[in-house]
Amino acid sequence: MKTFLGKTRYALAFLFVMVAANLLMAQSVLRPSVPAGDKMVPNGDGTAAAVAAGPTGQAVVTGNGINYNGGPVLKGSPVPIYIIWYGNWSGTGSNTAATQSLIQGFLSSTSLGGSSYEAINTTYGDTTGNVSGHLNFVQAVSDPGSQGTRLRNSRISTAISAQLTAGHLPTDPNGVYLFITSSDVKESGFCTQFCGFHTHQTLNGADIKWAFIGNTDQCPSGCEIQATGPNSPATGVGGADGMANVITHETEETITDPDLNAWFDASGNEDADKCNFKFGPTQTAANGARFNQTFGGHNWMIQMEWENSRGGGCDQTLGGPFFTN
Repeated sequence: MKTFLGKTRYALAFLFVMVAANLLMAQSVLRPSVPAGDKMVPNGDGTAAAVAAGPTGQAVVTGNGINYNGGPVLKGSPVPIYIIWYGNWSGTGSNTAATQSLIQGFLSSTSLGGSSYEAINTTYGDTTGNVSGHLNFVQAVSDPGSQGTRLRNSRISTAISAQLTAGHLPTDPNGVYLFITSSDVKESGFCTQFCGFHTHQTLNGADIKWAFIGNTDQCPSGCEIQATGPNSPATGVGGADGMANVITHETEETITDPDLNAWFDASGNEDADKCNFKFGPTQTAANGARFNQTFGGHNWMIQMEWENSRGGGCDQTLGGPFFTN
């Protein structure tokens, strides 16, 4: 997921990702132009490589500004969501049990998981069927800091693997694992190059899809659309709302492009990338924060998603009007 105000860092970020490739899809950096007769395919690190263009030979809906590249999608009804709360979530600000409860409720089948927003994902599929448009929070565990407070991707993998091998979380190749860190935890690239990312790898003998989500209060100018969100406990404490937006971005992409070989456009942008930090029409909450969705008893400010129908576009609900910002 792209940072909101990070454009001035693109040149350095591009150099970094070109020499430090990891198997993940993160926020985009400046992309090379597409050579004639080629298409761009994600490398798994936010960059893309040119390969020969050609028909996919797949019986799926195409021609809406995003391409099917042959891989599977997650079709569970609902897709199960698991959370590893990493770091200190018994602190102050947005590092609290209240934030954990809010996010877990946000991901329930009676909130985001059953919304007309989530239903936008039903426009994506593979050769065996379409995405259900439903997700649901299943289980959460806590890790107070087994890998320290300065992380890199290999340490995140180790922490997730430990939860699976110990049986604290099920080993589910059809689910999405969210690794959410408190604001005192540093992850290489977070806030300077991305707000979140998703990837997949073999853990405990299964193809596990996981996403990194950092507490956006660590960098509100880069990863929050507003410092005070509709669910903020106090002015300037927008981490829970900021994380809800990043979680939306990463879960949408993990479901439609779980193995990084399903849905993305000619520039390597996945469905949420195409609408990154685009929110459409908003309303104003009682605390002055903007919001554009209401479900699960709360107002939310979450980015739009690319609908793979009607020519393609960013919208807030399945079949709703398209907006450009």
